[in-house]
Amino acid sequence: MKRLVVSATVLSALLVSGGAFAATATGTVKAMDVSKHTVTLKNGETFTVAPSVKLSTLKAGEKVSITYTKSGTAMSASKIMAAK
Repeated sequence: MKRLVVSATVLSALLVSGGAFAATATGTVKAMDVSKHTVTLKNGETFTVAPSVKLSTLKAGEKVSITYTKSGTAMSASKIMAAK
């Protein structure tokens, strides 16, 4: 019975918090804004990029894989790497 209560509590917490799990997106870089620390893909998705990610290594037209979390409508990238 205690396990059921704990499981229900954990599930409720995840649902309320939005369950910020990392996801991956693959696409082609359309633009980068170094001052705002954002990357926009050709499909229109814009990611705020962690300061640890070096935007200077990216080029428009490059195919990338982005690891990110989503909070509401904001997508925060923690890792960007060249995609094959």
